[in-house]
Amino acid sequence: MSGRALFTQPRRAGRGAALTLLFASVLVAGAATGSFPEPAERETAPDRARSATPAGHHEDVAEAAAAAMAEGKSPMEAAERAVSRSGDRWGAVYSPGEYEEFEEALDGRYTGVGLWARRERDGRIEVTRVRSGSPADGAGIRSGDRLRSVDGHAVDGQPVTEVVSLLRGDAQDAAAGTTVRLGLERGTRAWSETVRRAQLSTDSATVRRVAESKVTVIRVAAFTKGVGDVVRDAVRDAPARAGIILDLRGNSGGLVTEAVTAASAFLDGGLVATYDVNGEQRALHAEPGGDTTRPLVALVDGGTMSAAELLTGALQDRGRAVVVGSRTFGKGSVQMPSRLPDGSVAELTVGHYRTPSGRGVDGVGLTPDLDADRGALEQAETVLSGLGDPL
Repeated sequence: MSGRALFTQPRRAGRGAALTLLFASVLVAGAATGSFPEPAERETAPDRARSATPAGHHEDVAEAAAAAMAEGKSPMEAAERAVSRSGDRWGAVYSPGEYEEFEEALDGRYTGVGLWARRERDGRIEVTRVRSGSPADGAGIRSGDRLRSVDGHAVDGQPVTEVVSLLRGDAQDAAAGTTVRLGLERGTRAWSETVRRAQLSTDSATVRRVAESKVTVIRVAAFTKGVGDVVRDAVRDAPARAGIILDLRGNSGGLVTEAVTAASAFLDGGLVATYDVNGEQRALHAEPGGDTTRPLVALVDGGTMSAAELLTGALQDRGRAVVVGSRTFGKGSVQMPSRLPDGSVAELTVGHYRTPSGRGVDGVGLTPDLDADRGALEQAETVLSGLGDPL
């Protein structure tokens, strides 16, 4: 069992759904198919009426599960009821298979076919991108193709998450190597393709350069394994004296260690955040040697949460970045896993974190230095141009 702290949004969907809220819109379909659709089924605001119970309920949940097992009842269902009673709005209980998927997603891996998809206004499911070298690519599927069915199930009008569940084969616990039959349409041509699911890696971080201004845009969709190094390498490789936009919009968290590594790319050591685990205070520090002179803008929105808020708060409090966008989500709690008697896993809140200046994030979020909604990226570029030559 991993003891790592998680700063992410756990799944709160029914059994068989594909990690629906694990990384909100980021991994709704990505963990299953390689698709990262338009934001769809996510919580849009914190539930201010309920607060987490940070200490003690690990024992209550474990005792409820053990008692149910002794009575021949479902330990997992008993644990879920105990979590619900505890008031831990971020608590979740996973079957062994679901938790394995959870950890695979955090490690930047998923089982799928490698296509991005979205639902159009008329309910059609359209392929928006195909991952190079993926099973979907090998089958000749292209961007713009219409996905009509999955294993004989019509998908028109279905939520993207339901399509994802079919593509993954959640009902059958389908693994890499199993096949899935896709009904497709391109113009007037309709055909079927049978493809084999494969284990692929996520594209949680992407880097691009704006040629005219030499600005480097680092887009981080989730803090999965290795993302911190991607950010650090991108900063190191950026043109001399050019600014950086760190785009954290829609980033719903992940591994705190990766967020701290990303912070280390821009800070020369020092405090990133403090947090408590069952009342014990702890601190997270950046590694020394980061680039502290290059102009930096962090882009955020209402989908920026958890580990992404931790990073944003550190850069903002320490005067390292100008934060542009809209108020962040406000998920500032820490979860730890514990194994239950039947092998299922309870992911429960054990504490909360604060920014370097002591600001609490949970339920309130972070306020940007400059409000921007539409055209936020363009405004970020304008802000960078006004920051001047760092040297």
